[in-house]
Amino acid sequence: MSKKEAILQAATRLFSEKGFKETSIAELSKTTGAAEGTIFYHFKNKEDIFLSILEDTRKRVIEEFERYLEEGEFDCGLDMIEGAISFYFYLAGMMEEQFLLLHRRHPHELAEVNPVCREHLEAIYNCFVNGFEQAILLGQKDGSIRKMSSKRTALIIFSMVDGLVRFKTYNLYNAGALHNEFMELCRKMLQKKQIQE
Repeated sequence: MSKKEAILQAATRLFSEKGFKETSIAELSKTTGAAEGTIFYHFKNKEDIFLSILEDTRKRVIEEFERYLEEGEFDCGLDMIEGAISFYFYLAGMMEEQFLLLHRRHPHELAEVNPVCREHLEAIYNCFVNGFEQAILLGQKDGSIRKMSSKRTALIIFSMVDGLVRFKTYNLYNAGALHNEFMELCRKMLQKKQIQE
C-alpha cells in the first residue's frame, strides 16, 4: 500500500468514527506515521483528503452496485428489486466506514458550498435510486409490479433502506433483524393487489 493510500484509509476511518471537523491533520499524521509535510505533499488540505475519499467511495459503490444489477439473474422485476435491496444491505456492511461517512452531517453541509462534493453525493444516491427504478420498470413491464410512479417509488424505497442502514450505522438497531419484514412490506407495496374472492 502506498503512503497516499494509507493516508486515505486512515482518514476514512477517523472521519467516519470522529467526524471531519473533529479529526486533525496532527492526529492523521500520528495514525499513519506520515509527517504532516508528507500528507500535504499528497493533498492540498483536509478537505482535499475528504473529497478524495468521497470520489473513491463513489467509484466503488457505483461499480459494485451496477455490476450486481448487470450480472444478477432475476426472474422478474420484483425479484430484481428484492435483490437490489439485499445487495444495498450487503454493500453497507462491506463498506461500513464509507457509509458511516456518508451518513454524517459534514458531507451534506459541504455539498451546499462545494460542487465537487455535491456531484459525488448525487452520483452515489442516483446510482441506488436509478437501480431501484430500473427494477420497478422491469416489474411493471413483466407484470410483477403494479403501475405507479417508478421514480417516486424508487426514492421511497431508497429512503427506507438507507434509514434501516442508518439504524445499524449508529448502533440503534440491527437492520438485519428487520430484513424479512422489510422485504414483505416492499412486496405488499409493489405487487398488484390481489382480487378478493
